Amino acid sequence: MGFARFAWMAILACGAAAAYGIYAPEATDRWVPPAGGVAHQLHNRIWTPPTQNAAAPGQGQGQSGGPAPIVVTVTPVKRADFPVVLESIGQVQAYNTVLVRARVDGQIEKIAFNEGQMVKQGDLLAQIDPRPFQAVLDQAAAKKSQDEANLANAKLDLARYATLAKQDFATKQQLDTQNAMVLQLTASIAADTAAIDAARTQLDYTTIRAPISGRAGFRLIDEGNLVNAGQQTGIVSIAQLRPIVVIFAEPQEFVTRINEELAAGSPQVTVMDAEGHKLATGRLSISDNQVDLATGTIRLKAEFDNKDNALWPGLAVTTGLQLGVEKDVLIVPTEVVQHGQKGLYVFIVDDQNRAEVRQVKVAHQDTTTAVISDGLKEGDRVVTAGQFLLQPGSIVSIDTGSGT
Repeated sequence: MGFARFAWMAILACGAAAAYGIYAPEATDRWVPPAGGVAHQLHNRIWTPPTQNAAAPGQGQGQSGGPAPIVVTVTPVKRADFPVVLESIGQVQAYNTVLVRARVDGQIEKIAFNEGQMVKQGDLLAQIDPRPFQAVLDQAAAKKSQDEANLANAKLDLARYATLAKQDFATKQQLDTQNAMVLQLTASIAADTAAIDAARTQLDYTTIRAPISGRAGFRLIDEGNLVNAGQQTGIVSIAQLRPIVVIFAEPQEFVTRINEELAAGSPQVTVMDAEGHKLATGRLSISDNQVDLATGTIRLKAEFDNKDNALWPGLAVTTGLQLGVEKDVLIVPTEVVQHGQKGLYVFIVDDQNRAEVRQVKVAHQDTTTAVISDGLKEGDRVVTAGQFLLQPGSIVSIDTGSGT
């Protein structure tokens, strides 16, 4: 019983699939190409309206007595200039990103920025309690003053010993000892100067300023907290948005041409959102120094002014890299190019208004236009609508209201 039930279910499923294939022969063309012709014939016999089965007076029957012509829309193959644009998926990145950290230990006294604020380089971000560092600086300054006073006295003693030595009232050893004391105090003053500079630097570190201009992110620490120079958690992250960059990749086959365009100038790059709306136009700035072996692509970076902040770090975008212009090439609408078992093909209409299949080669293609490198000539009429109902040799009627 189980096997019989399974067999009946399989038969019903096959019958339903066959019925659907006749009702929608385009699906049969896609999934079972060898059966596409039969599906179209059965579809035309079952669902063709009576007004199409019976030819109008002076039409159809008077010519061949066969089925009614299939209405299609056509357009002629033209020659035009075609801008070569490589499309890819990219991600927006900040031109520079800095995580601001404390460089000395201490307590945060003041947070001087607001989250999301546009800050300029040098703006105050935070203030660490400076009193311990000011005390160290004062101590170093006092030490230098003390050594300077000792040096002045040592120089006076040296002058006295020099006079006495000339009169043999002081030994040469005493003179040399005093001279060494002067040199020692001179070195001490130099060390004091270095200590003052170090203390002043540490004191300056208590005032934390923006290292770059950009947009401040979330505040990562609050006033009153203790910070130290070794902690990984920063105070705030700043992202430079003007200019901004987009990172994307292109196939390795275009590496040579991309580098040639970069050597001649900066190729134009356009970025769009998921719906195809243009966001910004910039220039390609650099290509990576090697091809990614795992993906077979070359990473590229484009730079944008971003004055309107249309681009934001982390945003996924569609990129269009323009690599020159192909002059005087054959173009057709992208939708006329079909995929078959033997490759790409199009339907054309000959002088007898019969459909004909032409195998073609596409050199370049975008969302609206395809460049044909082989298979068509200028003036050929290619079918833009209704091609799913056609078979080689089908008689067609051209819809002159949509195209010629």
